[in-house]
Amino acid sequence: MTEPPIEDLLRELTPQVLGTLVRRHGRFEGCEDAVQEAVLAAAVQWPDGGVPDNPRGWLMTVASRRLIDQLRSEHARREREAATAAEVLPEDVPGTDDTLDLLFLCCHPTLTAASRTALTLRAVGGLTTAEIARAFLVPEATMAARISRAKQRIKAAGSSFDLPDGAEREERLRVVLHVLYLIFNEGYSASSGSELYRADLAREAIRLVRMVHAQLPQDGEVAGLLALMLLTHARREARTTPAGDLVPLDEQDRTTWDRRLIDEGMQLVKASLAPPTLGPYRLQAAIAATHAAADTAEETDWPQVHALYLILERIAPNPMVTLNRAIALAETEGPAAGLALLSTLDGDERMAGHHRLLSVRAHLLEQNGDTAGAYEHYRLAAKSTASIAEQRYLESRAGQVRTRMPPHSRD
Repeated sequence: MTEPPIEDLLRELTPQVLGTLVRRHGRFEGCEDAVQEAVLAAAVQWPDGGVPDNPRGWLMTVASRRLIDQLRSEHARREREAATAAEVLPEDVPGTDDTLDLLFLCCHPTLTAASRTALTLRAVGGLTTAEIARAFLVPEATMAARISRAKQRIKAAGSSFDLPDGAEREERLRVVLHVLYLIFNEGYSASSGSELYRADLAREAIRLVRMVHAQLPQDGEVAGLLALMLLTHARREARTTPAGDLVPLDEQDRTTWDRRLIDEGMQLVKASLAPPTLGPYRLQAAIAATHAAADTAEETDWPQVHALYLILERIAPNPMVTLNRAIALAETEGPAAGLALLSTLDGDERMAGHHRLLSVRAHLLEQNGDTAGAYEHYRLAAKSTASIAEQRYLESRAGQVRTRMPPHSRD
């Protein structure tokens, strides 16, 4: 079997080593600094000297020594330094992996969603602060401050590294999955900037969910989230033209979809739907699987898609779910029915001026023959999104609709 590149190996091992050090010593921030120094040393030494037989043990040893060095430099904490320095360097224990524990810590309930996401990418994903800042289009100093505040809040909360029990553990797992879902969504459909798709974020989210699934293979929602990501990521090449313009689902060249990812996702969907209780990720995966099963857009089983959205709307009410159900309803009962369902979202403050609501309404108005209304809503949607790729697509749609409008209504 071909050995993974050193960069990939270090990215895989970093959260494992960090998790073990935090469990043994606490001091999240100090442990992270020590691990980053060890990773940097490995990146410099391994290409020339070769990867050691036990790379994780090597990183553990170097990081532990760096941590001891940190303590020795803290004159006000000599007693703790002496106790830590006297410890035997932690040995690598085959078969152990503290990555899930680390994910739980990074997704602590005292943190905001933005802080959880940033800290997860930094500590578990192995991304640098600069990389995370670029991904979310904020200055590096802003992202550094956000991550630093997150660490301080965890420290102030006196958080234990041990996994919580029972209902609290289940709730924390849901938070972890939501953070990974947000990371993937930002990668799959960037909220701003010139790129529609940020493959690095999407791939990182998939990698992290694979880690969780490896440790919790019987959890249906974990399997469902992984399936959802794989089935969605499989369409990445078909989503844009060579010029970077958006291609909607019904116009995509399905022969370019990644069949390997689709096959894996389909198997996960079948396995995850077995438990009696369905969760939101399993239902979304089932919807993605229905799209993937259709060789053409016309062959899509829209009644099944609508039925799945109806169940999802009942167990996890959300305006975006209702919006997507409106699209499916329009496919089964006509655009007027879809528009009627969309009207129920007009009083929802979360959707006020949202480009997705505006663009879907424009699409259904166009299907319903209201070219003037469609033109106006396409223009409003283009102005409401910070994604340049989406702006270009929506402006293009507005231009196409305008050519079909009566001359007197084009002014």
